[in-house]
Amino acid sequence: MRGSDPDAAIHYLAKMIYAGEDPMFIARRIIICASEDVGNADPMAITVAMNAAEAVKMIGMPEGRIILAQAAIYVATAPKSNASYLAIDRALEDVESKNTGLVPYHLRNAAFKDAEKHGYGIGYKYPHNFEQNYVEQQYMPDDLLGITYYSPSDNGYEKDIKKHLANLKNK
Repeated sequence: MRGSDPDAAIHYLAKMIYAGEDPMFIARRIIICASEDVGNADPMAITVAMNAAEAVKMIGMPEGRIILAQAAIYVATAPKSNASYLAIDRALEDVESKNTGLVPYHLRNAAFKDAEKHGYGIGYKYPHNFEQNYVEQQYMPDDLLGITYYSPSDNGYEKDIKKHLANLKNK
């Protein structure tokens, strides 16, 4: 599926089914590929994969093979991006290896007595009160200003995400 070859995906799916592999193991692999290899290039891939897993659980085999085939073909033919996978690994590496700082005070939950005394929520700008539901304000901790974890690809829907983020930053 990762290599965008639907015929190979179906061939190996058939081999796994013929060998007696647990259909739910196969479904889990399709779900993982939908997120890890397709990601936001086609956000529907994970929905297709999850629905296939649920359908296989409900229908069972041998008809489950058709559902697995449909999901495997969808994931194999979807545009690919591992940008989310790379983003979470970069962020985890930072969290594990260095002081990443504190949540800025204006973003902290101010829904308790005396929150304002502690500076919580002061100066927060609610994005939905602004044009395009966006307002420039600091979201990252001071120690991480300028860090980019998520870099959308030029594939599939991520092209639109990239354009949208660029438009927001250029307002």
